[in-house]
Amino acid sequence: MDKYSVSPLRNEDRFTVTVPGSKSITNRALLLAAMCKGKCILKGVLFSDDSRAFLSCLNTLGYRLDINEDEKTVIIEGGAGTIPSKMPILSDAADSHSPEETDSHIPILNVGSAGTAARFLTVFLAFAGGEYHLDSSQQMRRRPMEPLISDLRNAGVEITCLEEEGHFPFMIKSSGISVSEMSSNTDVSSQFASAILMAAPLLKKDLTLKLEGSRTNGSYINITLNMMSQFGFRFERTDDTILIHSGYDQNHAQTELILNNDVQNRNTGSVPEWQINNPSVYDIEPDMSAACYFYAMAPICGKIMQVHGVHPYSMQGDFQFMKALEILGCQTEDDPAGVVLYPPVNEAYPGIDINMKDYSDQTMTMAVVAAFASSPSSIHDIGHIRFQESDRLNAIITELNRLGCKCTSIEENTGIYIEPKSLHGASIETYDDHRIAMAFALTGLRVPGVTILNPMCCRKTFENYFDVLDSITVQ
Repeated sequence: MDKYSVSPLRNEDRFTVTVPGSKSITNRALLLAAMCKGKCILKGVLFSDDSRAFLSCLNTLGYRLDINEDEKTVIIEGGAGTIPSKMPILSDAADSHSPEETDSHIPILNVGSAGTAARFLTVFLAFAGGEYHLDSSQQMRRRPMEPLISDLRNAGVEITCLEEEGHFPFMIKSSGISVSEMSSNTDVSSQFASAILMAAPLLKKDLTLKLEGSRTNGSYINITLNMMSQFGFRFERTDDTILIHSGYDQNHAQTELILNNDVQNRNTGSVPEWQINNPSVYDIEPDMSAACYFYAMAPICGKIMQVHGVHPYSMQGDFQFMKALEILGCQTEDDPAGVVLYPPVNEAYPGIDINMKDYSDQTMTMAVVAAFASSPSSIHDIGHIRFQESDRLNAIITELNRLGCKCTSIEENTGIYIEPKSLHGASIETYDDHRIAMAFALTGLRVPGVTILNPMCCRKTFENYFDVLDSITVQ
């Protein structure tokens, strides 16, 4: 499908939809379960381009996976702190081979366009040790990896960028991490810090991570820490400093058998043993980022919206979007089947002045909601979205103006100002960015003639988004 023409919602008062599992939780669960010992059944798994890339990399690394996309489950056999097909660093003799011969021994892991897989697996492999070749899609090659690469190099890991410095593709050669302290800046992406937090238990000794930057207490950091606790990993946090305990029991004494006329035991001293077991089952929450597109229909279209399985106790930061919609006059009700959102009274709502630093994935959605408000809106502290799948800040400005809305950058290109105008139909450029495609489709629910170009870029996280949209619109 090269383009998608948006239709209005059906003439009904209330809609209920189902969205996939959370991308953020799915990929964190895959990594944590791979680290633990024993089998874990992951339920409610998101299957998309991103998660399939992550699963493909785990398969290349030798993990045993039983994947059932129809039932949304993955059964994974954890490696108990090791990589099943760990590639040791080649010997000096092997290093003397030609590049072609050397490369044939090193696994190539392609993370696709998945930012989580890119950051999480890079640190995971560096901490576990060995030699690996990491590659990605062209889109991911444009996204920054430099802060993380520098952090790992400072910790003793050899990383060789094969094309542009600080970007994919690159080679990792690691004998493990020997430092006891690291720091990570959260300004560009908190995924760097999350990656270090999750991989730290692979080390034989505890690691102290100092968080720096503007998002040290961001929602994704908190998701990471919550999930680490759920999987049995231990840490202690004091302000922006986190002490992550090793997953190994340092006091375990291994006994080996010695044949010398008689079989006898000999204590060989302290040998670390992995001590964290997988939960038998782990349930993945519905993706709140995906749910927000449908909840945004309440103010835009004046409809009652419900998403199966979404509840206020969600650990996902994007639930804050619901609070923002309440400011606009919407009302929420926590139904057993999922939160119900009621539209503003009289189907009208004012503009909003809001900081979205901590749930910036919904900036595009809020910008579209703001385009239909009765007064101007300002969205602040979102400069970092310029460095995501696309330059999202400038994409919002360009596409809202294409529709007839007045939208400009403010605060040195770290925020946007939206002045509602009479909108008209247009073909929306999506920049190969799933969130641009899904958010701007909402405009066509009220404005005739809106077409979304390259709609299938949404396969990155929500591959049947437009099928779900078809199920509630006039066909």
